Amino acid sequence: MQKRLLLPFFLLFFMKANAQDSGFAFGQISLPDLQMKVYNPDSSASALVLQEFGESRIDNDNDYNLLHDYHVKIKILSSQGFDQANIQVPLYKQNGKTEKVSRIQASTFNLVNGKLEETKFDSRKTFTENKNKYLDLVKFTLPNIQVGSIIEVRYTLESPFIFNFKPWEFQADIPKIHSEYWAKIPGNYHYNMTLRGTQKLYKQDSEIIKDCFTPGGGRKADCALYKFAMQNIPAFVEEEYMTAKSNFLSGVFFELKEVHYFDGRKEKLTKEWKDVDLEMRNDAKFGTQLRKGKEVFRDHLTPLLATETDSLQKARKVFDFIKGWYKWNDTYGKFSELGIKKAFDSKTGNVGDINLSLIAALNMAGFKTEPVILSTRENGLPIDIHPVISDFNYVVARVKINGKSYLLDATDPFVSFGMVPIRCLNGKGRVFPEKGPSSWLEIVPTDKLKQTTYMDLSLQPDGSFKGKVVSSTLGYDALQERKRITSYNNHDEYIEALDEKWSKIKILKYDIKNLETLDQALSQTFEVEIEGFDNLNKNKLFLNPFFLENWEKNPFTAKERTYPVDLGAPIETMLTINLQYPTEFQLGGLPAPITLALPNGGGRFMFQVQSLGDKVVLNSLISLSKPVYSPEEYGYLKELFSKIVQSYQTNLVFNRKS
Repeated sequence: MQKRLLLPFFLLFFMKANAQDSGFAFGQISLPDLQMKVYNPDSSASALVLQEFGESRIDNDNDYNLLHDYHVKIKILSSQGFDQANIQVPLYKQNGKTEKVSRIQASTFNLVNGKLEETKFDSRKTFTENKNKYLDLVKFTLPNIQVGSIIEVRYTLESPFIFNFKPWEFQADIPKIHSEYWAKIPGNYHYNMTLRGTQKLYKQDSEIIKDCFTPGGGRKADCALYKFAMQNIPAFVEEEYMTAKSNFLSGVFFELKEVHYFDGRKEKLTKEWKDVDLEMRNDAKFGTQLRKGKEVFRDHLTPLLATETDSLQKARKVFDFIKGWYKWNDTYGKFSELGIKKAFDSKTGNVGDINLSLIAALNMAGFKTEPVILSTRENGLPIDIHPVISDFNYVVARVKINGKSYLLDATDPFVSFGMVPIRCLNGKGRVFPEKGPSSWLEIVPTDKLKQTTYMDLSLQPDGSFKGKVVSSTLGYDALQERKRITSYNNHDEYIEALDEKWSKIKILKYDIKNLETLDQALSQTFEVEIEGFDNLNKNKLFLNPFFLENWEKNPFTAKERTYPVDLGAPIETMLTINLQYPTEFQLGGLPAPITLALPNGGGRFMFQVQSLGDKVVLNSLISLSKPVYSPEEYGYLKELFSKIVQSYQTNLVFNRKS
């Protein structure tokens, strides 16, 4: 009898004296695999994993390190698959400990004149890249790669970090025929195990291996051997508007929960939230910083706030002071790495340095402010069934003013009060009050991606269009625009870049308002002259009204989607054009109006062009009212954007009367 994989795992064990042989032999290449030209289930695949096997275990020696054996065989189907021959093995390091890789064996196999030819990789040609203080990359490239090659690689990874047993991802960006993973865990190591993704296991076995863990001194323990496998695994296709790929890849993940030592001691590593609450409050880089950090700001903030009586304005002044004082070093983190005092003196720091300083400053000013730790969009979703502090890589502030809560982030000078960057919009965060239990908080956008554009144009007798374009952005659109404008040395450079971007459009004058007034709409006004002639026909004029922002292609192209569409925030884009034309021109045919709504009020698209005497009026609206859409809503979104792209290709056509 075999039960389905559930969370937590309920597995049926059976006794077995010795484990069966694992994996597959190196260098066994079949002629059909060498002759394969295309993978029929996915003819677009540039490469294909023929076999993949991994086995992880805790070593009896070497401080009980984790050992992970990896072995893979990959078919190269096109030149786009050559990247598969560039191997990278990540090695993590922390607190003087580091992972290492050994026993590297790799070969390239080709069919040459009907015979198998093996080109062996020289393991001395590996090199190590120091990626950052926590990560090294061991790199090497297999030789003699051709379309049709089969590459084979195997190695052993040794890790001192037993807290995270080696995870296994069955799915990748190329399809796999067979992927199998064995995890051999001594009975005195208790792990939480989770299965993610939509793909189904075809093998799920477990057995007991007697006396497999023998660290010496007469001590020994049985092991549980877990076997998981999948077959015919499709490639994971990334589309736009998704959070971290790791959220959706099918795989098995482990976290050490408890260790039972041979002397009878028990060490609980996966704690309850009440244990984590106490640790965070007493952590030298977290809670202790918040308590000590208040006094750092007193001399600077007291005179700044002395005459302010309005609570909200007072909090805004503290927020603006912190934003203006620090320059973020582009490093994430939930802890204050420098410490609040040192970060204040150096005027720089990571996310933890700056936002914990913000919390301390607001608390000093008399506001109840709490840290909220979260995981950014690219970092993946945190596990919520038990505490995994390593899942969180960011911290923001939550302040309550007049009964209303605001989330604040002072790392970005263009983020306004009450807004958090798009990178923070990733499900839930954990709030740590000064007293009492921590709790989950849904982090939802308080702003939209909102743009409103108004054009007042007139067609000139010489065939050009002249007039005014007014673009107003709010929320996250304004944030992105402000960053874009200020990335140039001055406004003239920015306008020059727009001139190059907007084909056949000349900007005669411009005016930018509220660039630094973040709580108001960013307004850009342009006086423009647009060339309208068809190069082949001087009596026919064209105007594409969507030159400011144009959806050139549908971002949703897959037949179906197994993961949500995550926009980050709702979207609202409005365009209105009033265009007058003289009597010597006549308007060509008008495009048909379009009105399309998503189910359950999820959004809509409206497009209409009207002819009113000597005037053309165009109205377009894209409204996506939800930040996240389910896989079941994907088809509707895909259809909606198909209509948007179709409409955005519309040209207004004017013919000169003969």
